[in-house]
Amino acid sequence: MSIHALTTHVGVAHPWMCDTMGHMNVRHYAAMFDDASFQLLGHIAGVETESGRGWADVRSEVEYKHETKAGALITIRSRVIKLGRSSVTFEQVMSGTLDGVVHAVNRTTTVRFDLEARAAIALEPEARMRAEALLPDDVARPRDQSV
Repeated sequence: MSIHALTTHVGVAHPWMCDTMGHMNVRHYAAMFDDASFQLLGHIAGVETESGRGWADVRSEVEYKHETKAGALITIRSRVIKLGRSSVTFEQVMSGTLDGVVHAVNRTTTVRFDLEARAAIALEPEARMRAEALLPDDVARPRDQSV
């Protein structure tokens, strides 16, 4: 991951999170990635002083790369990989805190959302600037693209 990645979750795979095969069940990967996304999107949106705006995920894909057993210490790092007019696509890498082994990679596209109108809205200029700062150096920083 680039230096533009943020640490967005640090946790442990508790025994109660594991299935009958002895590894963490997919529902708990989803919860950890979801918690991490709140951290990332908070960094992008900044302190929200007015209500009525949020985020709506429109796509999410997880690659499971390494078994996560009970007791595993894990860290999720998140980075922005693409920006649209109203959307942010980000990648989250879950890896072993002590050994760096990648356990899973999540890629999600979320849309800035007007909660009253129930419709996508353009990213605010300040949010766009914060999101652009999290793009890797080798990714172009577009100014206006469709969702």
